[in-house]
Amino acid sequence: MAKLYLQRHLKSQWNLENRFAGWVDNPLSKDSNIVAEKIAKELEQISFSKVYSSALFRNMDTIAKIFDFIPTRYPVFLHVDGGKPQEWAKYGNASENEIPVFVSEKLNERSYGELQGFDKTVLMKKYGEEKIHSWRRDYNEAPPGGESGKDVYERVVPFFKVFAEKDLKEGKDVLIVASHGSLRVIMKYLENMTDKDFGVLELPFGALIKYDFDGKNYEKLQ
Repeated sequence: MAKLYLQRHLKSQWNLENRFAGWVDNPLSKDSNIVAEKIAKELEQISFSKVYSSALFRNMDTIAKIFDFIPTRYPVFLHVDGGKPQEWAKYGNASENEIPVFVSEKLNERSYGELQGFDKTVLMKKYGEEKIHSWRRDYNEAPPGGESGKDVYERVVPFFKVFAEKDLKEGKDVLIVASHGSLRVIMKYLENMTDKDFGVLELPFGALIKYDFDGKNYEKLQ
């Protein structure tokens, strides 16, 4: 039975500052190494053969930081958008234990459009807490110039089916490292969630969610 692991990125500097990040790159916070080491202790026991990552730096850097604490695996980043995968970066010198990390913008966070870069508290005063919450969590409503949850679903889930789910059907264990919005729509697909359940789904920074896949159905593990 194949296993799927969904890993949310470590806390970024903008997360620390309570700002909307969306598609804007920003570095991980200074304390991210502490959390990365804890995650590494769990991931080093897992025999996944492929990793998929968003193209946002905070996701790729999460992978790099975690694998710094797994000396037996060496991630090689490959860009999969636009044809044949192109190598982006390689960590470590050994070739025997390389693990491919396929990077795609399709897995990027939900775009928050005109809200990106702004403090969430300031925007709550301007638009109201209920409206900000709806823009962040609602499946059908999009922030100004940004994406709804449905938009993200229609971008992320087809990529998941073509790449990750194909690997899972071949019996390969897969790890996906991405942001809150993209992981939530994957979970909506895996668990056939209602829009309402999707709206209340929350994943903490560094969360690791696990599923068994029998070739047809996904079973969430505790």
